[in-house]
Amino acid sequence: MGASNNGPRGIYDEAISSFFRNVDTRAVGDGGSISKGRICSLKARAVLIDMEEGVVNEMLQGPLRDVFDSKQLITDISGSGNNWAVGHKVFGSQYQEKILEKLRKSAEQCDCLQCFFIIHSMGGGTGSGLGTFLLKVLEDEFPEVYRFVTSVYPSSEDDVITSPYNSILAMKELNEHADCVLPIDNQSLFDIISKIDTVVKSGKLGKTVKPKSLVTSSVGASRKRHQKPFDAMNNIVANLLLNLTSSARFEGSLNMDLNEISMNLVPFPQLHYLVSSLTPLYTLADVNVPPRRLDQMFSDAFSKDHQLIRADPKHNLYLACALMVRGDVQISDLRRNIERLKPSLQFVSWNQEGWKTSLCSVPPVGHSHSLLALANNTCVKTTFVELKERFTRLYKKKAHLHHYLQVEGMEEGCFSEAVSSLSALIQEYNQLDATKSMPVQELPRLRIAV
Repeated sequence: MGASNNGPRGIYDEAISSFFRNVDTRAVGDGGSISKGRICSLKARAVLIDMEEGVVNEMLQGPLRDVFDSKQLITDISGSGNNWAVGHKVFGSQYQEKILEKLRKSAEQCDCLQCFFIIHSMGGGTGSGLGTFLLKVLEDEFPEVYRFVTSVYPSSEDDVITSPYNSILAMKELNEHADCVLPIDNQSLFDIISKIDTVVKSGKLGKTVKPKSLVTSSVGASRKRHQKPFDAMNNIVANLLLNLTSSARFEGSLNMDLNEISMNLVPFPQLHYLVSSLTPLYTLADVNVPPRRLDQMFSDAFSKDHQLIRADPKHNLYLACALMVRGDVQISDLRRNIERLKPSLQFVSWNQEGWKTSLCSVPPVGHSHSLLALANNTCVKTTFVELKERFTRLYKKKAHLHHYLQVEGMEEGCFSEAVSSLSALIQEYNQLDATKSMPVQELPRLRIAV
C-alpha cells in the first residue's frame, strides 16, 4: 500500500516507516524488523480493538489482511451491547493488561514515538466506552506522548437508541484525557459522498471516474436511507489522517510536527476540539477531475460544504487556524490567500494573527495540490448542543437507564457528572461567542530608534 506511493523502487524509506514496520517474515518468533533496504513485509504500527470480532475478522479476510499484525489484535465475542458502561467498566478492567502489553510492544518498535492516534466511534458501546478507557490508559502509561483522537459522532438518525448516553459519557473522558480531538459527523460524511455521487450521475465529470472506485460502488446509496457507503465515508477519514501526518512523512519547505498542532491551536486545555475540512474532496472519491485553481482550493476549505462536521466556521469565531498544504505551492501563495480570506473571518481579539501553516512538497497521488484546514472555532458548539438535547430527551424519562446502572461500578452520578462537564464546555464557547461584537484593539507597536 505504502510502497506503490512512497517507495517506487520498493525501498523501505522514512515515509513508509512512519506508519509501517518492515518485517522479515522468515525470522523465527515475532519476525525481525528491518530498518532499511528493500521492503519485505509491511505491518501497520497499529493495535486493533473491538469487542465484537466480526468487523476485525471481515478485515482480516479482505485486501488489507496482510497489512495488520495478527498479534496486535484484541477481540471478544459478545460486544458491548451499545452500552458505554460495558465497554468502559467491564471490558476496560478485563482487557487493560492485554491492551497495555500490546501498546508497549508497538511503542518499543518505534525510533521516535511522536503521538498516538485513537480512531473510535461515539455512538456504540465499545468505541465510546473502551475507546475512552484506552485514552486514560495512554495518559497514565505515556504521559508525555500526545493523544490525537478522531471521534465519529452519531447522526440524529442513528440506529443506536442509546447513542446520546454513550456520546455524553464519552465526551467527559475526551474533555479530561485528550490533547486534541477531531470531531467527525457521520451525517457530514454521508452528505459529502452523496454530493459527489450526484455530480457523478449528472455526467458533468464525463469519464473522469475511475472504474471500481468508491464513488461508483456507492451509487444509489443516497436513495436508500439505511444503506450508507461506509467504504467511501471511511476513506474521507483516512485521507484526513494522511494529510495530517504528511509533514512527518515527507520533505517540505515548512514542515509542521504533530505536537505543534496542539501547541498552536489549543489556547485553553478543554477547548481542544478542532474542526477539519479537506479540499479537493474528489481525491476521496477516486475521481480524476481537473485540479481546482489554487485560490479556489483555499476558499473551499472555509465553506461549510467541505467541513467534516455540520458546521459553518466562517460565520463563527476563530481561536486559531492551521493550513496544511501539500504539493507545488509557495509560501507566497499561502500568505496571499491568508490576507485575501482574513477580512471575511472573525478571530478572537487577542489572537488576530492566529494562523499556523505548513507546506509539504509531496501532493496526494493524482493531484497537484491539496489542503487540510484545522480550525479551533466556536462552530463546534452546535454539535455539542444538539448532543445534549438528544441526551436530555432520553434522560428526563430515565429511558434505558437500568441497562447502565446494572453494570458494576456504574452509578447515576456518572450521568450527571458527564452532562455537567459538557454544559461547562458549551458555556466556555458561549463566553467566547459573546466577545464577537467587541472591537479589536490595535496594540501600539514598539518604536525602534536607529
